[in-house]
Amino acid sequence: MRSYLYDAGRCLILFDPIAPPSLLDTMVEAQEIAVVLTAAWHRRSTDECVERFGARVHGAADDPPADVERLRVHDEDQAAYWLPRHGALVVGDTFLAEDELRVASEWLPDGVTSEQMRDALRPLADLPVQLVLVTHGDPVVEDARERLRDALGA
Repeated sequence: MRSYLYDAGRCLILFDPIAPPSLLDTMVEAQEIAVVLTAAWHRRSTDECVERFGARVHGAADDPPADVERLRVHDEDQAAYWLPRHGALVVGDTFLAEDELRVASEWLPDGVTSEQMRDALRPLADLPVQLVLVTHGDPVVEDARERLRDALGA
């Protein structure tokens, strides 16, 4: 499992936080802290972030802070997030990147087929993606857009 920190200037954003480092204690004095969840069940260390930093929590259905854009995926309990300044796409249980980037079709919600999931995700392939930041596996930092397109069959 992975989590990510994004410094949006006036706000530090923790995506699906896991055991936030104590280094954050010195950073929070000057900035607002927000937790953004890619999936409702990715709370992980969210409660600790709220307690330690007074973080505001943004679920998959909420508008995220700063210059982060929420993107719809195949399930209303999940979201992907676009950080246009960095060409970064943050995804939760929608994609896995163990050996290769792939759609996580084994975690389909009830009533959603693999093809419906891919159809819902295909618009992501139109973004100028430079990084795919997965929460299960390694981030995709090389040929990210092409690897995303391959995973989606786009």
